[in-house]
Amino acid sequence: MSFVELLIIAVGLAMDAFAVAIGKGLSVCRVRPRHIITTGVWFGGFQALMPLVGWALGVSFATTVKSVDHWIAFVLLGLIGANMIRESVSKDEECNHDGDFSPRAMLPMAVATSIDALAVGVSFAFLGVNMWQAAAIIGIVTFALSAAGVRLGCSLGCRFKHRAEMAGGVILVLMGIKILVEHLTQAC
Repeated sequence: MSFVELLIIAVGLAMDAFAVAIGKGLSVCRVRPRHIITTGVWFGGFQALMPLVGWALGVSFATTVKSVDHWIAFVLLGLIGANMIRESVSKDEECNHDGDFSPRAMLPMAVATSIDALAVGVSFAFLGVNMWQAAAIIGIVTFALSAAGVRLGCSLGCRFKHRAEMAGGVILVLMGIKILVEHLTQAC
């Protein structure tokens, strides 16, 4: 597999993390380096780790993950999106200056956005891909796009916080539904 092919796969895998990073950027009025680094490390780290795990577990695990990955992504994205929608209609502080970037908040998002990367790692086992190179490319691309997403979300957030947060929550819920519907229709 060529570098360009790996780069295209990495960008595709990073899109979920990019969307969620925009949502994280909505939660702060002023992006600080720690917001960018935290988001990039969590999302980029999990996007790099999951293909390695998938590759290591190989074929025997592929059918198990394939049968439930859509449910895991649906539930996690749905919960995160519903929480964003709930927060968008709350009467709390107009602009939160320090969104929740704790491990408790970041872990479910990092897992939800990297489930597909696990399945990609399993497929890489059959293709003879250099997994260290692939994991590095996926992690770096996801880190960069997540950092950009936090900046973009913050730029939009203070001016359009409630509407943007509502839209971000709806997008996450719809992404979860899309993943579920795609997998259920493929099963038929």
